[in-house]
Amino acid sequence: MGDDELSLTSARRYEAFGRVMAALSTEAEFIESCRDLTWWRGADHSWHIEWRDGPYASEVAALLAEQVRDPGFEGSLVTPAGPGGSTAAVLDVMGVRFELRAIDPLGRDRVRSTPGLWRLAEALDTSRPTNARHPWEELLGG
Repeated sequence: MGDDELSLTSARRYEAFGRVMAALSTEAEFIESCRDLTWWRGADHSWHIEWRDGPYASEVAALLAEQVRDPGFEGSLVTPAGPGGSTAAVLDVMGVRFELRAIDPLGRDRVRSTPGLWRLAEALDTSRPTNARHPWEELLGG
């Protein structure tokens, strides 16, 4: 492989990774419900993403299939590359393999119904009428 081909392949890997992380970062619920979110590049130039608690791996795979898009391309840039379940899922994102691993996942429904979890989406919701101060007012001291 020439230097140009190698740099293009590497660029595609990092672009795919960036698109995946951008999609995950738009989901405050995902970020807030996970502990120990980590990622690393595999020996075969795949990407591994791992977290504790939070959603099932299959739920994250579905989220990525919905969110990782390109305006100039019809459809998703994500396709399943293997079986997906509660603890593991394998995806192909723009020709790059992603392995998702959830350790002790709760699932999105359980995360939403668990009392006591502070969620950014609720804290910023100004549409709820209340006599008390909103959580965001408490947060900002207003």
